[in-house]
Amino acid sequence: MKAVFPRYLLFAAIVAVGTASDLATKSWAFGRLGMPGGRTEWLWPGRVGFQTSLNEGALFGLGQGGVPVFVAISVLAGLAIVIWLVRVRQWLLTVALACIASGILGNLYDRLGLHGLQWPDGFPGRQPGTPVHAVRDWILVMIFGWPWPNFNIADSLLVCGAILLVWHAFRYEEKPEA
Repeated sequence: MKAVFPRYLLFAAIVAVGTASDLATKSWAFGRLGMPGGRTEWLWPGRVGFQTSLNEGALFGLGQGGVPVFVAISVLAGLAIVIWLVRVRQWLLTVALACIASGILGNLYDRLGLHGLQWPDGFPGRQPGTPVHAVRDWILVMIFGWPWPNFNIADSLLVCGAILLVWHAFRYEEKPEA
């Protein structure tokens, strides 16, 4: 029972730092570059830069306009993570779940429109002044001259968490409880 509390602290710390980093960098990027269609700033010209985009879908923009569905999935996934966290004992799995939870929270915040962005003029199909319920992406990567879909820190945390889950699945065997 002694090791449970430190695992929960680790989980909470990763979620807090990850979510705060995601929200702060999104705010910074959109504050600096503005809404999509604005300028691109390059860190490594033609390869890695900053460019804002809004994603009303999921991974790679799939399911555009399905915000209510993605909100529901996020809430259910978050609840499943909390239940799983209570049942697990491995540190690696705790870190994986924390990364995933942090990514879920960062993108859920955006999907709920809590960032306060409103649609400006010039976005087809959008009423100017209405709230934006979309994930804010801002990291641009070009691979062999082709743009990878823009992403954010939350997306990176989700991917890292998923990789850790796969690693855990191949590395650890479940030990039966006595």
